[in-house]
Amino acid sequence: MYIHQQKDWPGFKWDQAKLADLLANVRYLQGHLLGRMEALGFPSREEATLQTLTQDVVKTSEIEGEKLDAAQVRSSLARRMGMDIGALLPTDRNVEGIVEVMLDATRHHSKPLTQERLFGWHAALFPTGRSGMRRITVGGWRTGESGEMQVVSGPIGREVVHYEAPNHALLQEEMDRFIKWCDSPAEMDPVIKSALAHFWFVTIHPFEDGNGRIARAIADMMLSRSEKTAQRFYSLSAQIQRERNAYYDILENCQKGTLDITVWMEWFLKCLKHALDSSDQLLESVLVKANFWKAHTGESFNERQRKVINRLMDGFEGKLTSSKWAKLAKCSQDTALRDISDLVARNILAKEEAGGRSTSYELRNTTLRP
Repeated sequence: MYIHQQKDWPGFKWDQAKLADLLANVRYLQGHLLGRMEALGFPSREEATLQTLTQDVVKTSEIEGEKLDAAQVRSSLARRMGMDIGALLPTDRNVEGIVEVMLDATRHHSKPLTQERLFGWHAALFPTGRSGMRRITVGGWRTGESGEMQVVSGPIGREVVHYEAPNHALLQEEMDRFIKWCDSPAEMDPVIKSALAHFWFVTIHPFEDGNGRIARAIADMMLSRSEKTAQRFYSLSAQIQRERNAYYDILENCQKGTLDITVWMEWFLKCLKHALDSSDQLLESVLVKANFWKAHTGESFNERQRKVINRLMDGFEGKLTSSKWAKLAKCSQDTALRDISDLVARNILAKEEAGGRSTSYELRNTTLRP
């Protein structure tokens, strides 16, 4: 018997006492992180959000086996957030779709989660109306034509059914109840509500595809509500991807169990705690950037120099040459050389050993110190 076939479904329950210390720890880490980021100022917080959402978008897709180009994701996010990060890359439709979903979930977290909004998210994920080569119902609940919604593995003829979702005929009623609950006055801590919303949605499995990504977007939306901010400084999806096998195992075990989902709630809170603990690594370049500009307070930099220096601290790939500078800063080659020569003279940039036409430059490590 699956959990949605239980007599009192969806009367979920859990051991609140068992979760209390873990929840308190998560809440403390959230507050501590938000306090640290508040001290950095708005530009650094927006940069941190850009880094976090880039990782979130890449990793939530990777969980489903889809590899996205991180540079394209970053470009798409920056464009929509109104941030100038230099030359922006053209982006694929599938990148634009998941970026739209994640930004809407977090930037507009206080908006009601309506059926129309969920349909819009789903349509954004599948702009061609197909999942791979297969045509699917887009922007609507799955129908009887798609057959039973099962999570399976194994070769054809020897498949193992891990889970079977509610019949399509029940979806409207199930989703009406879920959506009403999502926007009802909080009867529980918003972090607990995030954990429950994720599990409840993915258990209903209302769409033919994309349920995991939308469930994680809903969880992020609830977490944004819990923190009362649209800015994101840690990536839950990145942590779930790191614990991907455990994630699927715990979902399967709870979906085949009773309405007591303490095990899922505990796993979710631990995963969230690990994500918060990992935020230092994720935000390292943001802190390095803040330290750099603090160390150079009062010094004169033109906008081109600021833009390219920031790009270098974001983890610029390849060698920085004058031609790449010109492209990033949208200026002439002569102007790029003047900008670079000025920074070399001030001991901020260093010329790498290779000379001639392959001359390249790098930030001196001493400039990155607090």
